[in-house]
Amino acid sequence: MFASCLLFFAINSDAGSKVGYIQMKVVMQSPQSIDVGKRLMVEFKPRNAELEKFRKQIQDKEAALEKESAGLSQRDLISKRQEIEYLKIDFDRKKNRQHEDFLLRKQEELNNFQNNINAAVTALGQSEGYDLILYNTGGYIGAKVDVTDKVLKLLK
Repeated sequence: MFASCLLFFAINSDAGSKVGYIQMKVVMQSPQSIDVGKRLMVEFKPRNAELEKFRKQIQDKEAALEKESAGLSQRDLISKRQEIEYLKIDFDRKKNRQHEDFLLRKQEELNNFQNNINAAVTALGQSEGYDLILYNTGGYIGAKVDVTDKVLKLLK
């Protein structure tokens, strides 16, 4: 609502005002945005592989225990089950830690991407003499004020 009022006043205050609009949905689905996701996947791939390896080891220990459980004493059986439970707890802890680390890195990357968008918008506004550039406002936005493609070019 505020942005719409601002747009109205900007247009009416000076007939020569230059206004632009950016479709953030398009920007967030752009190759530049997708690259952010790909970088995170590459960064976390070794940790994912390590977790998967650890999970497989636990499964193998459980399978081995099932096979040899008949020949074990009650004390050894309890001890091995307890060891597996400790491994599962450790696995869950590592998995949660990785998830938290991923969320933090994702937020950092999104913040960096948003800063790059802001810098590109500022550069576009200054270089092409825009008086106002809006992001994701409601209502009707005409095609001649859409500068999304220009911002995407500056993000490359």
